[in-house]
Amino acid sequence: MAITFVYTKCPDVCPLFTAKFASIQRALEQQKKPADYLLLTITTDPEYDTPKQLKSYAEHFKPNFSNWLFLTGTKEPVGKVWKDFGVNVRKTADGHVQHTALTTLIDRKGKRRVDYYGDKWHENELLQDLVSLAERNQPAD
Repeated sequence: MAITFVYTKCPDVCPLFTAKFASIQRALEQQKKPADYLLLTITTDPEYDTPKQLKSYAEHFKPNFSNWLFLTGTKEPVGKVWKDFGVNVRKTADGHVQHTALTTLIDRKGKRRVDYYGDKWHENELLQDLVSLAERNQPAD
């Protein structure tokens, strides 16, 4: 599973992270591995990013919602998720959200395996790590 944190009004790296996830999803589908992964995008602005708003944002990237989920909710439970991942979130006076730019990979056992901070990671790098984790964690036949 790959997880990233964004908000829909972001003028900076959030659309880039979402576009990278879209590229990764297309590559996985071309490799015929749709059941082997889950992409999860978590909002850092749950007050604005309602389910309707988040779905509208997501649809611009043409996701396959069976393998790519977008999480929002009330601030308290979503805030606990941020805390659990070490993502700091602060809303600015102009309505923008400053947050830790984290994308992370979780293995099938729920263990956090690889963290990518910032926007310098490449889709192929994450894709290779995601496929490698899936292959290493295959159940025995």
